[in-house]
Amino acid sequence: MKELELKYGCNPNQKPSKIFVREGELPIEVLNGKPGYINFMDAFNSWQLVMELKRATGLPAAASFKHVSPAGAAVGLPLSDVDKKIYFVEPDAELTPIACAYIRARGADRLCSYGDWAALSDTCDKATALYLKEEVSDGVIAPDYTPEALEILRTKKKGNYNVVKMDPNYVPAPQEYKDVFGITFEQGRNNFKIDEELLGNIVTKNKELTEQAKIDLIVALITLKYTQSNSVCYVKNGQAIGVGAGQQSRIHCTRLAGSKADNWYLRQCPKVLNLPFKADVRRPERDNAIDVYISDEYEDVLADGAWQKLFTEKPEVLTAEEKKAWIATQSGVSVGSDAFFPFGDNIERARKSGVQYVAEPGGSIRDDNVIETADKYGMVMAFTGMRLFHH
Repeated sequence: MKELELKYGCNPNQKPSKIFVREGELPIEVLNGKPGYINFMDAFNSWQLVMELKRATGLPAAASFKHVSPAGAAVGLPLSDVDKKIYFVEPDAELTPIACAYIRARGADRLCSYGDWAALSDTCDKATALYLKEEVSDGVIAPDYTPEALEILRTKKKGNYNVVKMDPNYVPAPQEYKDVFGITFEQGRNNFKIDEELLGNIVTKNKELTEQAKIDLIVALITLKYTQSNSVCYVKNGQAIGVGAGQQSRIHCTRLAGSKADNWYLRQCPKVLNLPFKADVRRPERDNAIDVYISDEYEDVLADGAWQKLFTEKPEVLTAEEKKAWIATQSGVSVGSDAFFPFGDNIERARKSGVQYVAEPGGSIRDDNVIETADKYGMVMAFTGMRLFHH
């Protein structure tokens, strides 16, 4: 098959629409559903991310994509008991590495992952399919599916869930083309390899880069490679915990990603873990309620007439002082940037979310200020020398 007709493009008025290859055959097989234009944009971007992440780390990898940027990405490390609770995993659930990878990828920002496209570096198995079945998701791309997994996924969304099988041996052409306003752009594919060697130029006084930090910085940089620029990514224990995408200002990227990382960590605060939800409140409603509860608009879920719909009893307010104190206990976080930090203010903001390790290209006329700020907090910072813009 050289081409596949789609219902429409980005919007219903954009017709006709299709995907095709100039040479050879399409490297995909649609096993269920009818993916659309945006579905395939998410599928192909997310597929590149997870395959590159697996090659770089040797671990199964997964991503949760929305609007051509990752809401989260992660490698398949085991879940803690707290992870299981905040990601709605049954304590006795049988979990595989690829299932853990997707659960952690989706857990980075559950609000933004609502209606996501899932990408898996490894065969989708029963454990992963069972978790996907319970989440609001538009589709999944993987190199293969076990018969049990495929049977489970084909029951999702009244039988219309999008399931795409991707040829893991597919190699794209070295040149890319894109039409904008009737004008064709051409460029070479970004085949730059991201691995541990990229972290060798440590410019701070502290040069103790732990093995876990190396993995985390690789996760951050590969995630950024497939995130709409400008972008910044916070990572902890092989899991993106905050992605700031598509911002015009670098500091706004850092703040956005940092606030998402803070929200991820606040979900682990005892007051949030122990919110007395009613048994019939579904996962999306819980995610929304938690997001509001930990925000400055907490009164929207704690007001009389509102809390009764969600909780068996009225929760106590999580005060600003409590939130600040809890976030201050966060540590060991890594941050990556797709272009240089122009000023030390980015480091100042990152520090507030527990960042201890940094990877960025370097090359700002104020590199000295950025390094000085990192040294002030004993951080380890590597200059990669490579920009990772993605548009």
